[in-house]
Amino acid sequence: METKMGFYTVSNVENMRICVVMVGLPARGKSFISQKIVRYLSWLSIRAKCFNVGSYRRKAGAAHPSADFFDSSNKEALKVRQKAVTHAIEDMMKWYEEENGVVAILDATNSTRERREWVLRLCRENAIEPMFLESWCDDQDMILRNISDVKTSSPDYEGMDPEAATQDFLRRISNYEKVYEPLDRDNDKDLTFVKLINVAQEVIVNRIQSYLESRVVFYVMNLHIRPRCIWLSRHGESVYNVEKKIGGDSSLSARGFQYASKLPEIVRESAGDVNLTVWTSTLCRTQQTAESLPYKQLQWKALDELDAGVCDGMTYEEIEVKYPDDFKARDDDKYEYRYPGGESYRDVVIRLEPIIMELERQENILIVTHQAVLRCIYAYFMNVPQEESPWMSIPLHTLIKLEPRAYGTEVTRIKADIPAVSTYKEKGTSKLGESSAYATKYRNLLNEPSKSA
Repeated sequence: METKMGFYTVSNVENMRICVVMVGLPARGKSFISQKIVRYLSWLSIRAKCFNVGSYRRKAGAAHPSADFFDSSNKEALKVRQKAVTHAIEDMMKWYEEENGVVAILDATNSTRERREWVLRLCRENAIEPMFLESWCDDQDMILRNISDVKTSSPDYEGMDPEAATQDFLRRISNYEKVYEPLDRDNDKDLTFVKLINVAQEVIVNRIQSYLESRVVFYVMNLHIRPRCIWLSRHGESVYNVEKKIGGDSSLSARGFQYASKLPEIVRESAGDVNLTVWTSTLCRTQQTAESLPYKQLQWKALDELDAGVCDGMTYEEIEVKYPDDFKARDDDKYEYRYPGGESYRDVVIRLEPIIMELERQENILIVTHQAVLRCIYAYFMNVPQEESPWMSIPLHTLIKLEPRAYGTEVTRIKADIPAVSTYKEKGTSKLGESSAYATKYRNLLNEPSKSA
């Protein structure tokens, strides 16, 4: 990969607000990249939101437009499209002011210099720094894969014959190509921009002026949009799980070893002949769980379970008696609470950032790790709010399949037919196990179909 760097300096401007303005033809992965940036920044506690102009256009009455709607000579359609982007920007400005927004992503083609200059002017008038991010692609295989993804997941083609959708989408692209003006360093040398060529085959970076902009650049340089799946599993039931203890480095229980023996079959049924790499923590119970998996394996210290500090090896009932103030403080703000001598969920997110970066670079990965760590990883992919993520139900003996798509992540949960204890602690109690109401509330965050194996 070749990286071409333009002017770079670190800005000391406080409270900088940034608008990432997407640029590019349809089927270049712009919506996918936009959603990924939002999830990444939100996961790092940076307030971010995507404003997709297509959704505003659909609300304006053009829900299932044909390719002719996107012809630049179609004056009536142009009015609808301009109305949509105007409403998107109005809502974006309102979000900055009323919700203290930091990074907004304007997800649209923004394919002409005239449009980009208009957005630039509006941003500057409102003390917002515009950063243009173009996804330029001439890889026909990649484009066709993206078209296949869009026609099955975009609301524009809902219920439409797949072949008819493909042909219409190709005509839509052709209409955009007639007026498309890509970013370049001659005409746009004064703009802050990033140009991704065939996603990350080559990256051109120009006038990045702040730390936050550089974080976005580094992140998108690690992305790819090739089809892939990520599988997540907790270790098998451990001796400490049975004894209701947290932390530690205990071995698997008898039922945990049963799950470890069955896991290769479950993975094979879900993944087929896909070539996987398995990532585990350095702790005994994850390595025992992955021992029979016939794939390359890597251990990551960053995947170790949340450090419970002085409470390591204790039960929640013991913690409630010995450290009642800490027990209550953790229930009150589970994401921020740090065990004495240990970690918080926020600490886990910070140490997981290199894992996320590497995960975005890879294709098919199976991660075998721990409850708190999986909550953080799952929250990243599904954009689960921080305050909710520590309360998600991630049960033992369950394989979770994530399939990132242009308009969201598809999730499937596969339960092994091997019993295991519940390690879930509800707010306000030291007992383990989920009540029906609590389980419904927090399992809805997972939002996926389930099946047994």
